Amino acid sequence: MYDVVVIGGGPSGATAAEDLARSGQKVAMIDRAGRIKPCGGAVPPRLIEDFLIPDAQIVARINTARMISPTQRCVDIPIENGYVGMVDREHFDVFLRDRAAQAGATCLTGTFLRFERENNAKHVVYRDKNSGEEVRLQTKLIIGADGARSNVAKAEVPGGDKIPYVIAYHEIIEAPERSLRYDPMRCDVIYDGAISPDFYGWVFPHGKSASVGMGTGIEGVDLKKATADLRVASGLENCRTIRREGAPIPLRPMDRWDNGRDVILAGDAAGVVAPSSGEGIYYAMVGGRVAATAASAFLKTGRIKDLQLARKLFMREHKSVFKVLGAMQNAYYRSDERRERFVSLCHDVDVQKLTFEAYMNKRLVKARPMAHLKIGLKNLAHLTRLVSATRV
Repeated sequence: MYDVVVIGGGPSGATAAEDLARSGQKVAMIDRAGRIKPCGGAVPPRLIEDFLIPDAQIVARINTARMISPTQRCVDIPIENGYVGMVDREHFDVFLRDRAAQAGATCLTGTFLRFERENNAKHVVYRDKNSGEEVRLQTKLIIGADGARSNVAKAEVPGGDKIPYVIAYHEIIEAPERSLRYDPMRCDVIYDGAISPDFYGWVFPHGKSASVGMGTGIEGVDLKKATADLRVASGLENCRTIRREGAPIPLRPMDRWDNGRDVILAGDAAGVVAPSSGEGIYYAMVGGRVAATAASAFLKTGRIKDLQLARKLFMREHKSVFKVLGAMQNAYYRSDERRERFVSLCHDVDVQKLTFEAYMNKRLVKARPMAHLKIGLKNLAHLTRLVSATRV
């Protein structure tokens, strides 16, 4: 008998399993070993601090972000009073799973099949990777942290089969030497409809390697060709390819994260990837933590409404950021003309400072009302075409 069975061993599932084990719950985590999610790998300082990530997991510290427009205009944004940490999911996810096991979680390798309820007993059924046999685990509660196309969400939570998403694809390449087009201390974000008609492309350094990729929610776009074109445009076409990966990334948080009975969703399964930026690691780990908090409360009190704590705690802190980023994506990602204006807006020093202060601290900065007013007026001028798309 387990108190909780966690489905999925990515950053969200591993965080939930670790937190529950440290709080004294008997927890099992089921993960499909060998799968590496396509991910730029960016993590803010707050994640490193909140989740006690050791320096060995940070493969690069980025001090500049370069925004590239459809006309190839570049805006370099210095990251003041901080940095963007980079992790490699191939190693980072394993580290988190190992840490959950060290905390006392039982880590199992296999594929979730179904959730059975009979005579007040609840069982998670999964297929063991080594034996190929079905295994049943009795549990009181399940946390679904099994990605944007979550089988747990589809089976158990209303709306779980209708999560909107983009498809992300990237190639991990052997990093070249520093050059005019590649800087191991700089993240490049490419807002160009030729690379992605509705999202963006990226070149993110990972120390000895780099992630080059793009995302789109439009069917028919050739992701591999777009990434190949991006590599040529960035002077990276001759770098050795280490691996290729693709996966869906959700676009907005689900309206419900629990089934009102015995299931809580976390991470991508709950839709917690930031709009506009596509940032997911930090929000996944927060999602795992609040899911563990809700699970612990439910196990202690037996109150069904405590399952709702996961979403309530998450949205209390991050709803405003998601709302602003969603509005930004809807306003600026719809055409190259809008993307050109967005990069122009990024020239503004106040935009740069407020953006990265919010990124590093994971909250909207309200300390400078005049800066917010100026940004709002410039934003309005661009959206109403009162100024040229190339005007700063």
